[in-house]
Amino acid sequence: MNRLSSRFSRSLTGTVALIVLGAAALPGQTTAPAKPYTAPRTPWGDPDLQGMWPGNVSAPLQRPAAFGERVTLTDEEFAQRQAQARAQAEADALRVVPPSASAGQGRGGRGGGIGPPDHWLERGSPIRQTSLIVDPPNGRLPALAAGVEQRRTAARGGRGLPGEWRGTADSYDDLNIYYRCITRGLLGSVIPVIYSNGNEIVQAPGYVVFRNEMIHESRVIPLDGRPHVGPAIRMYMGDSRGRWEGDTLVVETTNFTDKVAIGSNGAGYPGDPGYHSPALRVTERFTRTGADTLNYEATVDDAQTWVRPWTLRIPLARGTDPHLFEYACHEGNYAMRNILSAARTEDKH
Repeated sequence: MNRLSSRFSRSLTGTVALIVLGAAALPGQTTAPAKPYTAPRTPWGDPDLQGMWPGNVSAPLQRPAAFGERVTLTDEEFAQRQAQARAQAEADALRVVPPSASAGQGRGGRGGGIGPPDHWLERGSPIRQTSLIVDPPNGRLPALAAGVEQRRTAARGGRGLPGEWRGTADSYDDLNIYYRCITRGLLGSVIPVIYSNGNEIVQAPGYVVFRNEMIHESRVIPLDGRPHVGPAIRMYMGDSRGRWEGDTLVVETTNFTDKVAIGSNGAGYPGDPGYHSPALRVTERFTRTGADTLNYEATVDDAQTWVRPWTLRIPLARGTDPHLFEYACHEGNYAMRNILSAARTEDKH
């Protein structure tokens, strides 16, 4: 065998050996984990979260008990959720609502139960999460702390908290802040509801602004490490301070009032988490997960209301609308006048 053929033979033998070794490793081989997404940077070097991030997703706040600790739907379950969304969209698109579709169903059925089709509602796109709450592991609210139910019942001289009120309309104070168009609170402005689910993030050196379409709330969040305001100052949306942990924006908010419910509309309706105490602390995390996706998480910690903290997660997708729409609640709000005037008419009879 000449030198050239000998070299070729050794090369071929080595190649075959590598192929055999590689083939032998195939059954147990592990692939390198995908690199985490790296967010683009602003001109001053911060992770760039800017843009429209509407919260138009569809999943219950609390997980149905039948799912246990399962976080995501199966393919079959997700297909069912998608089918329900398509059926709802067809009902919303009707120009005239058949009497059979509206009779006695209320907001849980076709929509309002009276009036025109609900073409103006934002139903949200189905997602695979079994619930927005992801911790505790069962996806449900923790138990109330001792004495909370009694505190809520005894509020306002035994009339209870607005929103948990039934049948009394003696004053504006009997109507919750949802009816009064004041605010839906920090989480109520982000949790998807029936309309106005737009969110926008704007950044400047040392600041992040988080704008909500719902009741046109805006939080200007400083990033310079300044302390929170003093404990005597209390606000509906609290006092927010931010910092960067890698590419994640972490926002801690304190100094809340006790006049806002922490649920989906700030009104304290049954089924929502209800009213919190002034001890509430909310920690939000904003993380870009892709060019057009952003993960929003919020942990609610209030030992005077719940026995343990709880966390919700809302996946946000980049929106195509260039701006938030005006939320003209007060301008068309006849609810307070009509509710109170109707109650006065009842008093006369």
